[in-house]
Amino acid sequence: MILEMKVPSPGESITEVEIATWLVKDGDYVEKDQAIAEVDSDKATLELPAEAAGIITLKAEEGDAVKVGQVVCLIDTGASPPAPKGGDAAEKETPKAEDTKPEVKAEAPKAEPVAQTPPSGAGGQTYAAGTPSPAAKKILDEKSIDPATVSGTGKGGRVTKDDAVNAKASLGTPTGGNRGSERSKLSMLRRKVAERLVSAKNETAMLTTFNEVNMTPINTLRNEYKDAFKAKHGGLGLGYMSFFTKAVTRALKLFPDVNSMIEGDYKVAYDFADISIAVSGPKGLMVPVVRNAETLSFRGIEAEIKRLALRARDGQITVDDMTGGTFTITNGGVFGSMLSTPIINPPQSGILGMHNIIERPIAVNGKVEIHPMMYVALSYDHRIIDGRESVGFLVAVKEGLENPAELLMDNNPKKALEL
Repeated sequence: MILEMKVPSPGESITEVEIATWLVKDGDYVEKDQAIAEVDSDKATLELPAEAAGIITLKAEEGDAVKVGQVVCLIDTGASPPAPKGGDAAEKETPKAEDTKPEVKAEAPKAEPVAQTPPSGAGGQTYAAGTPSPAAKKILDEKSIDPATVSGTGKGGRVTKDDAVNAKASLGTPTGGNRGSERSKLSMLRRKVAERLVSAKNETAMLTTFNEVNMTPINTLRNEYKDAFKAKHGGLGLGYMSFFTKAVTRALKLFPDVNSMIEGDYKVAYDFADISIAVSGPKGLMVPVVRNAETLSFRGIEAEIKRLALRARDGQITVDDMTGGTFTITNGGVFGSMLSTPIINPPQSGILGMHNIIERPIAVNGKVEIHPMMYVALSYDHRIIDGRESVGFLVAVKEGLENPAELLMDNNPKKALEL
């Protein structure tokens, strides 16, 4: 029986996918539920499992765009699995004794090298091609030109004075290096990301405001409780993202315009905080969503971020994992970024950019002290968020991060961390 495998719908509103990679070859025997291909949609990369066991015949090539419901391969379910290689049934022939003797081959006589005679110059003197005359060499040295890069017009290819005078320096043009290039088609996911980024720049009144955060209070709490947190919660780490997510959800309650978006002539405001966390996956930027982050504990946030990050890394992220989101946090600091202007993730109206932590001198109570500092950036859509709300929101985030015990933990870190 021949089974036609069709492209399943990877999610609502998706009508087309692209064959990113075939994980099997035409004519291979596949098992039921074995991953046979990776397909890209405009929102995620998904694996396509075999619907039955049998011999597969591919009906689409890598890079092909195929409609949802289109046949991409056939599986002959009546085919038997291939016999295992080797085993008792395979008899091994023992070579005969005379066959095991090394074969002695007669060595062909080596050809004598033929001496190459350089072309003759004036007076019977010989020069190799490309050798500059003394006058030419002086001129080329003054010009810092390698004689090997100059074509000689003298006898036997010798570089003459006129050649040296007319020679031009390469002005730093590399010579002898690779000059190749490679052209490859962007994945459907990458093309969609590019389209959304350009759309955000062109269709929003995007503006960015900056501030800096003293990370000493958070570092102090993490150093004090991270070991106990890890032991209590099954190896779960106490990272910075839970503090930032908590600070963001608190600030969104204080400045709800930042937690809203434009739909035509209307403003849609949300009474919940679905926080999109930008992560780097094998197929590019992924933005999975932590749902109702305002209701989650520090442990709950860390566990959910870890779960989503692992799914993105392993290519198992789904469209549902990335659908929605009312505000985004992105952390360029993990790559060493000191300062940037993040691009809004439409249709959201705001995105917070984290950066690397650098020890810098700051004034504290009239004295200069060294503290771990981070620049933070809020990009926002000025069509719906005014300067007062944007600056106030970022200041509220800063306040929460610089006073986490009081503002994010209700003055009880142990209870907040469920220790």
